[in-house]
Amino acid sequence: MILYTMPHAPNPRRVIIFAAEKNIELAHVNVDLRNREHKSAEFIRRNPSGKIPVLELEDGTCIAESIAISRYLESLKPEPNLFGRTALETAQIEMHHRFIELELFSQVGISWVNGPIIAASGLIDPIAGVKARSDFFVNAYYQRLHEELAEREYIAGDRFTIADITAFCCIEFAITLVDLKPPKELVNLWQWHGRLAERKSVKNT
Repeated sequence: MILYTMPHAPNPRRVIIFAAEKNIELAHVNVDLRNREHKSAEFIRRNPSGKIPVLELEDGTCIAESIAISRYLESLKPEPNLFGRTALETAQIEMHHRFIELELFSQVGISWVNGPIIAASGLIDPIAGVKARSDFFVNAYYQRLHEELAEREYIAGDRFTIADITAFCCIEFAITLVDLKPPKELVNLWQWHGRLAERKSVKNT
């Protein structure tokens, strides 16, 4: 299987970590986003949305979207389970995962689009007020995670799941490319971050 990806991009990294947890080997093909390779006719045939990641199967079938790809990999190799074993656990993991995607990841994305790196590219005119607002929401969510992680070891409970992968990749992206580092006093959040950073699947990405 081939994963179309790009170094340091948070969504492909989610799949790479997920696959590593499952011990599933994927061949990586880097897509040159700067030169808009993801908008080429060849790539659009793989994913009409023109985005990464895309997983190409041996028969040429392509699956886009990181969570769709991860669910496919979970179906191929159910253990270690990362989406939930019981009805209740599955719902709780999905709940927390949606919180992260809708309330944190989306706001980091807005700050990224309106930040200095995109501004320097000339592709989009940033809006400072919009970035200030999304920065505020990101930091508010960091505080929320800090408080929640005082009560449990991982995002969605007492074990590592897809919710942790998504949160970690989002926060790493925010730190390295959006200049949105969680304040050092959020010790519960940083302790969780440290635990994840030591996982083999994370170290190798």
